[in-house]
Amino acid sequence: MSRTDDVTVRPARTEEWSAVGGLRWDSLLEAGGVPDCSREDFAERFAEWAATHGGHECFVAVADDQVVGMMWLAVMDRVPSARRFERASGDLQCAFVVPDRRNAGIGGRLIGAVLARAAELGLERVTVHSSPRAIPVYERHGFTSADDRLLHAWVAHVDGYTA
Repeated sequence: MSRTDDVTVRPARTEEWSAVGGLRWDSLLEAGGVPDCSREDFAERFAEWAATHGGHECFVAVADDQVVGMMWLAVMDRVPSARRFERASGDLQCAFVVPDRRNAGIGGRLIGAVLARAAELGLERVTVHSSPRAIPVYERHGFTSADDRLLHAWVAHVDGYTA
């Protein structure tokens, strides 16, 4: 059995929100950030947030009933066009796989799940703000920055890898 044979990738369940929040807390710590509360307090607050934010969909990787990875799809309506009135795009957010499960294809499977959901929803595109380490993974799954048209401006200067 390979390291991914025992992993299931699927939409997160309500009872997993605290575990997902714990991974989000872990990701900040790993990136050198300093949390402003305990892991347990954050996980509890995160579970409450996740239950009320319908514009975000979470996908998880689960092994032995443990959440070992997560990835979020934020869906945003776009201004109507004369070609297509109903429009939306997505943003892939908060990707994280626990360190001892990395480099085994789990991140790629999560990306595949997010992109499949985006296709189901008819989204025009999905963007991602990636850590330098993960850029090759996203590129292997069809992400590109070659057109030089998608730009961003920091409104409040925040280190994107520790926020």
